[in-house]
Amino acid sequence: MSNQKWNQLVDQVENYIECWKQFNNFVGLARGKKFSQEDDNQFLETKSVLIQQLELILATVEVPSPTRDEIHALVGDAPSLRAVSELNEGALRNLESQWHRIYMAGMPFSAN
Repeated sequence: MSNQKWNQLVDQVENYIECWKQFNNFVGLARGKKFSQEDDNQFLETKSVLIQQLELILATVEVPSPTRDEIHALVGDAPSLRAVSELNEGALRNLESQWHRIYMAGMPFSAN
């Protein structure tokens, strides 16, 4: 892979990681029920960018875990901040646990 392609991949991974951090921050806002319509709009945009970056990265490198389906499922389980804020405590903890598992697995770019 050329240096330019490596640099592009690094930029994509950095953006992807930042989106995961933002996703978690938004879940925290939903948990506290302290978010605005603008926050909800930004959450939707963050989810869109996250999935776009995932697809671009996976087109370049093969990653065994977590799977594309696991990541899509997590993002799909949080359709909006309002929906997340209405989850019961157990479902909210499950969402946070899924996020943590994917984030700690290298999102999905750990050196396995």
